[in-house]
Amino acid sequence: MPRQFFVGGNFKMNPISRAQKKTIIDVLNTADLDPNTEVVIAPPSLYLIPLQEIVGENIKISAQNCYWKASGAFTGEISPAQLADAGIPYVIIGHSERRTLFHETSELVAKKTKAALDGSLSVILCVGETLQEREAGKTTGVVEEQLQEVVKVLSESDFSRVVIAYEPVWAIGTGKVATAAQAQEVHAHIRKYLSKVVSPAVAENTRIIYGGSVTASNCKELSTQLDVDGFLVGGASLKPEFVDIINAKKN
Repeated sequence: MPRQFFVGGNFKMNPISRAQKKTIIDVLNTADLDPNTEVVIAPPSLYLIPLQEIVGENIKISAQNCYWKASGAFTGEISPAQLADAGIPYVIIGHSERRTLFHETSELVAKKTKAALDGSLSVILCVGETLQEREAGKTTGVVEEQLQEVVKVLSESDFSRVVIAYEPVWAIGTGKVATAAQAQEVHAHIRKYLSKVVSPAVAENTRIIYGGSVTASNCKELSTQLDVDGFLVGGASLKPEFVDIINAKKN
């Protein structure tokens, strides 16, 4: 079976008002979205349930983060069990901002990923290198190290609910974007790595999406690459052009 194209919108700590939230959702709900593309949006946790109730049936909701315990004295955290109970199907784990700003290690990312999958969620798992690491020729090594901890704790069947997002840190929110060839090269390497350490079937079926200053102007070329199965979009997901990105594969 061909891999279904996937476009996620990571709203991060936006919008800052309920009015802005409604404007964003109105655009999506009234747009002619490609029915062959899986669309997932990740608002701040405050808006997860309200958006779940008003968003169109063709759009799914994702949390931006979760903890690795089901419950307990963990002030400010949200658990996989709570997200599942609220009917939220996805969670983003390991975003570079969580790794850098909040010092999440690859080991912690792996624990969160396993907990989320055990809690019946699907996971958008983020990996990617810094500019310094890319310039030093360490891109593939860094990505492998980030994936290695996750591979250690997951079963082969777990990967059916994992979408891997390759997000070069140097391209997130900077306006810089990996060329289509650069993205394809890393995505192909990730697929080769999965084939080696998990199985060829997992490598073939796992969706690997690109994130890093994706816009309406560059999404078409990126979407033509053999191993680019979609996008995880940041700032542009708050704008009307998000519709064009969702429709990147639409003729």
